[in-house]
Amino acid sequence: MSVKVTVFNNGPLRIEGDMTIVDATGKEFGLGGRSTIGLCRCGLSANKPFCDGAHARQGFQSTCEARDLPPPAPKA
Repeated sequence: MSVKVTVFNNGPLRIEGDMTIVDATGKEFGLGGRSTIGLCRCGLSANKPFCDGAHARQGFQSTCEARDLPPPAPKA
């Protein structure tokens, strides 16, 4: 199954599918069997990198519309 990422306006990133999330050292977060999680986008969560709803309590605002990215820069 592919992974789907949904960017919620004024909210988190929702990740759905078969996933592994690791920290900077490569250690896995235990997801408790979840196949859908929310990742914090506002930086205010007390449970980073996961969303705890702080965006709503603090009035975080950010809208993102889908668009095409330019091609990646060539590697030297």
